[in-house]
Amino acid sequence: MIQRIQTLYLLTVVALGIALIWLPVVEFVTPEEASELQIWEMTAIGGVPLQGLWGLLVATLLIPALALVDIFLFKKRILQARLNIFTAMLCLGYYGVLAIYIWQAKLALGVDWHIMPWASFPLVCFVLTIMATRRILKDEALVRAADRIR
Repeated sequence: MIQRIQTLYLLTVVALGIALIWLPVVEFVTPEEASELQIWEMTAIGGVPLQGLWGLLVATLLIPALALVDIFLFKKRILQARLNIFTAMLCLGYYGVLAIYIWQAKLALGVDWHIMPWASFPLVCFVLTIMATRRILKDEALVRAADRIR
């Protein structure tokens, strides 16, 4: 299981996903014309005075959880590839949810926002998940070719 390169890709997705839970992805700063400077950092578990950040938390928790489950499905390669594609779409959906929360914070709080470097982790997870899917499908083709030869 660990000797397969797609397992290493998926383990990296798990590690990045777990790190993304606590790392700030967006920083909100009051405008320069405000009387006092306030800075909020938005993480998956909160940090911004807004209600209902649960969508970002769910997306952030599902990415590493599905990648971890996917590692142990190594005997069911087609199911593993399908779950990988779902995880990749979830990585892209993370940015949609993040954009909605940035828009809500901008309207409700009237703040400027700055994206943090950690916000690129879901994109890296997307690329790694696609790479793992390609390797899984390559393994499946190899197994089918070996079965045909017998």
